[in-house]
Amino acid sequence: MESPPNLEERIGEWRSYMLGRQAVHQADIEELEDHLRTQMKALGECGLDEDEAFLVSVKRLGDLDSLSREFAREYSERLWKQLVLPMGQGEASADGTWEARLAVGLAIAAAVAIKVPELFGVSVDESYGFYLRNFSLFVMPFLAGYFAWKRRLERMVCGWLALPFLAGGLIVSFYPFNPGGHTDVLVAIHLPIVLWLAMGIAYTGGKWRNHKQRMNFVRFSGEWFIYYTLIACGGGVLMAFALFIFGAIGLDAFPLVSEWVLPCGMVGAVLISAWLVEAKQNIIENMAPVLTRLFTPLFTVLLLVFLITMLWTKSVIRVEREVLIGFDLLLVLVLGLLLYSISARDAKAPPDAFDGLQLLLVVSALFVDAFALWAIVARISEFGFTPNRTAALAENLILLVNLGWSAVLYTRFVAKRGPFSSLERWQTTYGPVYAVWAWIVVAVFPILFHYR
Repeated sequence: MESPPNLEERIGEWRSYMLGRQAVHQADIEELEDHLRTQMKALGECGLDEDEAFLVSVKRLGDLDSLSREFAREYSERLWKQLVLPMGQGEASADGTWEARLAVGLAIAAAVAIKVPELFGVSVDESYGFYLRNFSLFVMPFLAGYFAWKRRLERMVCGWLALPFLAGGLIVSFYPFNPGGHTDVLVAIHLPIVLWLAMGIAYTGGKWRNHKQRMNFVRFSGEWFIYYTLIACGGGVLMAFALFIFGAIGLDAFPLVSEWVLPCGMVGAVLISAWLVEAKQNIIENMAPVLTRLFTPLFTVLLLVFLITMLWTKSVIRVEREVLIGFDLLLVLVLGLLLYSISARDAKAPPDAFDGLQLLLVVSALFVDAFALWAIVARISEFGFTPNRTAALAENLILLVNLGWSAVLYTRFVAKRGPFSSLERWQTTYGPVYAVWAWIVVAVFPILFHYR
């Protein structure tokens, strides 16, 4: 079998291709080659081997030169093979292999952790509230540990990073919650938010105050959600087939699937999804910003139709717990679409039609938020404060401020009266507000409302 070409042979092949297709000055080739080698060095430091670094660098160089783009297209088969080759075939570096093994090991550790309470007689059926409150504590410390190792955090930073997890564990363990009560559910919803943002400190390498690092964490969160959703869909198919094939021979696999495969897979996939995002972020384009191009017009139409229908029928929003949660999720999703479109956009590019569509989406969300707030205030004035109504009121106010000022900054940008960077900086600066509010719900609400 013919041995694969080495690095210099590949670069020579690229140089010959560039010179052979059209007349190019040698100085231009040397400048492009310098860019190529710089890209390769950076990718090599991220864990790619020579072939992977070469192919990815050529593809990226296509943004600088049309010939390199054409060369990358012709050799795209090689790039794809490099992306999908399994580990253990000499294609991955030692660091990359070790990182993959660590991620798998931490995923297994999280899966074991969620089953440990059963050794002490805590079952899912009898202690549903316990698992609901503690679910994030079974997996988030492992995820934070993964990034603490990957970013090589200092011991002092690791010590500070451990405090939110310790505080969260003490709250859910010692507060006398009423199982299934309002504050019980609110804590179960907001504690994962608190711990996820705390994990962001590890992801940013302790540089949480850095604007660019915060935006990188926002991008990671969106990519992680997509990978986790894909793994969850695949896991659902796997469990369905497991039930089917065992049922075909007269065996009921539901207890095994529901008590072992489902919970262990849910926590393990958190670690695997994070590792996949980290492993592929330097090779392929992020998917979250791409999907915003598809879903932004769809959600804009949805909100506009909803507002028109509500005004036409003179209907009001029902203030119930499930309805409030649903509207908050919808507004958060709109905010997510805004965030990931911002993360993928060139801040120096002039405004275009998509920016106008984004502005229309934000304004529509503002009106929906205003109607929801009006319904909540009317309900509170009639029946008084409850944990759910108070939380919904504050959360909608927080979202209203974010979306409102985003609309102002976006309007300035579209009107060419302000820079796009101000909108990006506003989003990353506002992030800690959500963390503070989530902590208030987790730590103060149970006491304030007497654990109802």
